[in-house]
Amino acid sequence: MSTIQASLAGAAYCRRWRSAAIALLSPIVAAMAFLLAPQARAQTPSPAPEWQYSVGIPLEKMFEPETPTWAVRIGAAAIYRPRYDGASNYYVLGGPSLDVRYRDLFFASTGEGIGVNLVSTPNWRAGLAISYNIGRREADDHDHLRGMGNINFAPEAKVFVDYVVSKEFPLVIRANIRRAMGGADGWTGDVGAYLPLPGSSEKFYWFIGPTMSFADSRYMNTWFGVSAEQSARSGYAQHQAGAGIKSYGAGLSAMWFFHKHWFITSDVSVSQLVGSAASSPVVQRATSFSGDMSFNYQF
Repeated sequence: MSTIQASLAGAAYCRRWRSAAIALLSPIVAAMAFLLAPQARAQTPSPAPEWQYSVGIPLEKMFEPETPTWAVRIGAAAIYRPRYDGASNYYVLGGPSLDVRYRDLFFASTGEGIGVNLVSTPNWRAGLAISYNIGRREADDHDHLRGMGNINFAPEAKVFVDYVVSKEFPLVIRANIRRAMGGADGWTGDVGAYLPLPGSSEKFYWFIGPTMSFADSRYMNTWFGVSAEQSARSGYAQHQAGAGIKSYGAGLSAMWFFHKHWFITSDVSVSQLVGSAASSPVVQRATSFSGDMSFNYQF
């Protein structure tokens, strides 16, 4: 039996895949915890790969088809991340996390949003959800963003799909498309994958994977473009950001169960803006990093 196969064996171990998922919500957990606070409205979701928000959940159906009626996890998380996409200054944000799931059907999660699984088989998971984008404010970096205006908070409608290759090769491929209803008012999405690493055991697991993000011209120009009016106010040269690939990157996630109900996780990720996003005068640093840690309890 290979190391990966050994790390995935056993029903008890498979149940913990779902339990561990809440901890990996932490790249945007902290921001959502402060969603109603004025300073939080100036922040944007983490540059962490999208798959880190719910890592492990697609593997559950394959390794343990019988899911519990209710699954509830709560915790506390802290994240170190850029103040906005393309910023050079970083900050630390902390807050609670929550993940509630009913029968592998409905879920309410600070990472995945509020949604429903329309397809749930051993290899496939797909559905609809409402998530959010907190936006960007000039107050994030007044000296650099002055004259650019604010990008308001907005809910996002999301279509997502996950595919697990097999038990023997538990590679998970994820994709989603989101439509902002306000704020950037455009289409964006992510494509990524992750795989359990050798050395995983019943109490410790870790994953690694790449990701790529893309967006339409409306979204790209809201975040990275400089209109004639913005150019006059800010002094930046006009810039047109076209549709296409926005960024690519990778992430590493680890989790440790030190008790039946308690576990700790940590994530690190890197993201690289490319093309017309990277060349925007608004962008101070095209490469960004983030890291987080969370302490969690599963009921």
